[in-house]
Amino acid sequence: MPHNLYRNLDQPDRISVDRAFYDRIARAPGRKPVLDHVVPKRTGWAWEVRASQVCRLVTVEGPQVVDFNAWNLHNPRERFWASRTRQLQGAHVTTHGRLWSTLPYLRPMLTITNDTLPTEPTPGGGRCHDLLGTRCDPYLYKLMDGVDFDLTCHNNLVRAVAPYHLTELDVHDVINIFQVTGLDPKHEMYFMETSPAREGDFFEFFAEIDLLCAISVCPSGDLSVWRGGDPEPTCKPIGVEVYDLDAALLDGWRSPEPVRIASVYERLMTSRT
Repeated sequence: MPHNLYRNLDQPDRISVDRAFYDRIARAPGRKPVLDHVVPKRTGWAWEVRASQVCRLVTVEGPQVVDFNAWNLHNPRERFWASRTRQLQGAHVTTHGRLWSTLPYLRPMLTITNDTLPTEPTPGGGRCHDLLGTRCDPYLYKLMDGVDFDLTCHNNLVRAVAPYHLTELDVHDVINIFQVTGLDPKHEMYFMETSPAREGDFFEFFAEIDLLCAISVCPSGDLSVWRGGDPEPTCKPIGVEVYDLDAALLDGWRSPEPVRIASVYERLMTSRT
């Protein structure tokens, strides 16, 4: 019988979340809006979300795929780690799932509090909000088609974070929000399906630490047209909203600390003396 190396999904552990706490946040009235911005189609944008704030990404005009990156606002070496998140949370995430940070930190950066997209698999086996694929990039287009093409999620993310003094080297593997993907059972090859998002659907999260977030509003739109047609007519903008919460909701919550271990370098030096 296969088992999960990292967690027993039937037993509470240090990875599990207090669902009641995050459900209260999702339902609580009286949020104070601090940011309401619409990111134009086929562009990127970066913004700050402070610890204990809630952020919502909204398909303001209908289905649209979003590529998402996140960093510790004060230390960009700590950033979202897609592969470890996939191991801990699954290949697709939804409410109560978390995005985890890279080593040597390994802590939850954010917790998903609400998600209006379907969670059941499609007839083809695809699910929404995936950690399987990554951003489209100009290097792949050059490799596959021999052309220089800079209208990609990678380029959008690079341009978005430049004002924060980050570069192409800081952009990393993404979570594809509002995107349906899977692996075909025969060859385990990645496939994509059209986004099922409707106008007003949203993906919402609670910031566990101070975050710098960035998105690319994917130039391939809702993925109904890909490699073989013009996807521009399927492209739409994305709304970004940030809210402060009533302080009473946060009773008992603390921003998570990084995992603490003896440094590998410290051990190495000790072994040499």
